[in-house]
Amino acid sequence: MAYTLLKLTERGVVLWRYHALRLGVVPGSTTASDLAARARAAETGVWAVEVEPHGPPRWQRREGSSLRDGMPVRLAPTPLVGVSGAVPKSAPPGPYRALRRPGTVTLVTTLDGTEIVEACRAAVIGWDGSRIVCVPEDRPRVWSTAEAAVRGGLIVRVAPLAVRSAMPLLLVNAVKGTCAIDLPGRADFPVAVRRNVERLLLSTAAWPG
Repeated sequence: MAYTLLKLTERGVVLWRYHALRLGVVPGSTTASDLAARARAAETGVWAVEVEPHGPPRWQRREGSSLRDGMPVRLAPTPLVGVSGAVPKSAPPGPYRALRRPGTVTLVTTLDGTEIVEACRAAVIGWDGSRIVCVPEDRPRVWSTAEAAVRGGLIVRVAPLAVRSAMPLLLVNAVKGTCAIDLPGRADFPVAVRRNVERLLLSTAAWPG
């Protein structure tokens, strides 16, 4: 079963191309047609979608993102022990349930605690003063539709996001878009760069088909 959490707008599904990759949907297939019909009939908002090899896709309404600007953070090691690279998003509860705390963002680190690889509900990107920084491809994390769009649509540098660093960080995901977190000792992520990321993500809205 393939699973994703998507945001449906009046212009279509934000990051649809990347959700299709996550779900393994082939353009022009019966599954793509089913998703197109369901998306156009659904109310705007957040939806969980599950696709299996046989049977129609399943849709379930979800609440909006729990992420809010200015949320405090905590650190915890990745639950993906022995994993190299990005893994498919799993349906709830999934391995990240134990890392989530109400009103707090957990920044997920490598097992040795030296690098930030993602957050409990989002991907993490940095800013080095001239370019966006994305984590190396071999780091254990959930494959992010938003991060994939940033890598494909903007000029980025691939480098570790060190825990002991003043580099500004920003959360990105398909539902919230971007989220600034409270990181003592780090500079704020540049507003203009954040807006560029948000514009990119919104520009990806499209209808399944």
